[in-house]
Amino acid sequence: MTSASAPGKVVLSGEYAVLDGAPAICMAVDRRARATIVESPRQFHSVTAPGYSDIEGRFTSAGGAAEWLQGRDVYPLLDAAWNALAPEPRRGLSITLDTRQFFAAGGATKAGLGSSAAMTVAFVGAISAHLGLPEDVGGTAHDAHRSLQGGRGSGVDVACSIAGGLIEYRMPDRSVGAIALPEGLCWALLWSGVASSTAAKIRRLADAATRPSREALAAAAENMAGAWRSGDANTVLGEYPAYCDALQRFGVDHGLGIFDAGHDAVAEAAAEAGLVYKPCGAGGGDVGIVMGADASKVDAFADDAARFGFSPLDACFDANGLTTD
Repeated sequence: MTSASAPGKVVLSGEYAVLDGAPAICMAVDRRARATIVESPRQFHSVTAPGYSDIEGRFTSAGGAAEWLQGRDVYPLLDAAWNALAPEPRRGLSITLDTRQFFAAGGATKAGLGSSAAMTVAFVGAISAHLGLPEDVGGTAHDAHRSLQGGRGSGVDVACSIAGGLIEYRMPDRSVGAIALPEGLCWALLWSGVASSTAAKIRRLADAATRPSREALAAAAENMAGAWRSGDANTVLGEYPAYCDALQRFGVDHGLGIFDAGHDAVAEAAAEAGLVYKPCGAGGGDVGIVMGADASKVDAFADDAARFGFSPLDACFDANGLTTD
């Protein structure tokens, strides 16, 4: 048996702007996707995903491509990853894809922590290790996830799942730089209760006319990355109001609704409390992060999030990226 796991992520700055070459800052969190592979006596490969689907996918492999017997529509992630890797196992494989840690409280909806990227990384890592493939796990995972997203997306979520920790990421060369989490920076994640589709918002951006706020957001992302690189919590917190203002104007101008689903009200209340709040990633739902220099104020704000229809999300910083055992 071979098993691999990879962490989820939250984008702290540079969302959307990363598509224009600006830096994105991304943090791994300890909600992990796990892929497990065991040998099977059956003449086909099978895949199950507890908590995601009751359907068992079945497929064979010809020339490195998956030939589905059933379940292709249920498992597009595995289809994309298998075809990107093009493995040729000699025996049937029984594959388990487990993303149950990515569901919000109640287990009905994914919380928007990058489960598809984490699972892509975990599966590519697991099958490469199981078959002894000398593959570039990172490059293959990037290619597979980009295919899954219809050729769009920056790949920052894949990079963070591979590396773990806190990273600065840039396109188009997928450069990754590790950043130390500033001492004294306190934070908590809040779940909006509303799921959001990153892929849909990226498609909408691609179809929208470019406004000056897009260039302004890229400049703000550069400033924000510089603040994170400083390693100083007060510098980071001090740069966020200008960045969030640029992000909000960009979202309005391009019809993306980044601060919808209650994020705008939470951001206003956080500012009044002397804290910083922003949606993470695509916005318009999913998760946001509240930050400050006083842990008690951050915790109190998170505990009071129910008045906005939000709830605290139990997730911690994860220094580890892809792990295989």
